[in-house]
Amino acid sequence: MMMENNQGLKVSILASGSSGNVTYIESANQRLLVDSGLSGKKVTELMKQIDRDIADVDGILVTHEHRDHIHGVGVLARKYKLDVYANEKTWAAMSPIIGEVKTEQKHIFEMGKVMTIGDIDVESFGVSHDAVEPQFYCFHKNNKRFAMLTDTGYVSDRMRGVIQNADAYLFESNHDLEMLRMGQYPWSLKQRILGDKGHLSNEDGAIAMADVLGDATKRIYLGHLSKDNNIKELAHMTATDILKEKGTGVNETFSVYDTDPEVASPLFNV
Repeated sequence: MMMENNQGLKVSILASGSSGNVTYIESANQRLLVDSGLSGKKVTELMKQIDRDIADVDGILVTHEHRDHIHGVGVLARKYKLDVYANEKTWAAMSPIIGEVKTEQKHIFEMGKVMTIGDIDVESFGVSHDAVEPQFYCFHKNNKRFAMLTDTGYVSDRMRGVIQNADAYLFESNHDLEMLRMGQYPWSLKQRILGDKGHLSNEDGAIAMADVLGDATKRIYLGHLSKDNNIKELAHMTATDILKEKGTGVNETFSVYDTDPEVASPLFNV
């Protein structure tokens, strides 16, 4: 497929939510997925929604071994001979789940490193989640940056330092505190979600967003919404209200966008 002469990055949040997560990132000569938490068939359909072909993808970067992030990794890697990148502990944890991946397709991407993949510099950083060694990624191209941060119980100063003043973000807005507290989840699961190795609430996510965004920031996508403990409209309202309270220029200098577990976001330029 001929790629457009694109100076920076193009991104689509193909799917985001507790049922499955996939993000697509392309440059002039590189096409990458971050995670593939849905079936190969579903990921192929989502790619068609943005007029892209899964057969043109070069590789998958994996954040951690939970099924809503790796469900389709093995199938896609085998069918399309994709390179797969993850840190050593994540490889050990996910290998029995995703099945065999050929040695030449397996790449170790350790936490806290920068790896150049094609014409994209990718920076990995650790998060606080109940997986063996979860890490997320910040993508650099021509002084533009796209930062991803979901699946973390809190945002440390170290994480903030990596993702400060990115041009666009995928940021966790997992649950509404009241919906979670009043919901039917067992207490042990509620504790897990609310803990330091769980997920960011709408409020905590928005407070962290206000801390890291800067003059370069133009887009924030709210991601990883719980299907049981959140509502898209509520997450959006909470985020924008808190960002307004903090005088960030929301809806003036930058915009907040929703994501969906079934519908790909339109491709956007970073």
